[in-house]
Parts: sequence; structure tokens; C-alpha cells
Amino acid sequence: MNASRTWHPHVTVASLVARDGQLLLVEERIDGRLVLNQPAGHLEPGESLAQAAVRETLEETGWHIRLHALVGMYQWTAPGGRHYLRFAFAGEALHHDPERPLDAGIERALWLTPDALQAQAARHRSPLVWRTVADWQAGRRCPLELLGQVE
Repeated sequence: MNASRTWHPHVTVASLVARDGQLLLVEERIDGRLVLNQPAGHLEPGESLAQAAVRETLEETGWHIRLHALVGMYQWTAPGGRHYLRFAFAGEALHHDPERPLDAGIERALWLTPDALQAQAARHRSPLVWRTVADWQAGRRCPLELLGQVE
């Protein structure tokens, strides 16, 4: 494959954090539209996938979390042609820092039941939002040790 045709998918992470029957979500503005998503974002150089999920959750919601499991790995091509590899994790909320500023574009963090989230499917940022919740609800959990990082 020549350099002009090299494929570079966007590697992203997402956190499914449950508390009292509700999931931690963010409302974010994308192209002027207010959408719902799990706390999620891109893997940065030098960090593991799990570290990225914890960091993104803190940056987007102000919540410190602990991860317990990998829910799934998802490949998706967005309508504009961008390719994504998403690693979704299950975790628990530890404590909240309400004074922490949220990432640009994030309007607020909120807690919704899975039913309330599903009822707002038209506002999901992508089909990955519900797919990861459905897998989480089905009990899909893989050990974090499944993901290795070679130094």
C-alpha cells in the first residue's frame, strides 16, 4: 500500500459508568446539534486504552472512575467516511469534582436510565452509543487483562 492510501482509523475509548440504575452521559454540541454520548474520546500518545477512558471521563464529566471490564471493541465508518475503532469499558463512579471545567463542546454531564437513553435515540452521537449500552446490558464483560500494552 502506498503512503497516499495508508489507512488511519481513529482510535477512541468510551466509559459506561452505572450508578443507581442510571448511566453517566454527556450532552455535547457537534456541528451545532446537541447530542448524547458516553464520556468518550481519542487515545493520546503514551497512554493505554484504559488510561484514556479514565482521563476522558474526568475531562468530560468531572467524575473520577475505576474501570472493571472491557465491554467491547467496535469498528464503525461514519457517514463522512471516517473510520473508528472504539474500545468501550465498564466502570464505577468514585467521586465527582463539580468545580472542574468540562472539555470544550461538552454542555453537561447527566445520568439517564438505559430506557431514557434509548428513547432519545435520535440524539445519539452515533450508533455506537446504544450498541455499547445494549452489550453492557446483556452482561458482556471481558477482563481488562485482555488488552495488553507492550513497552
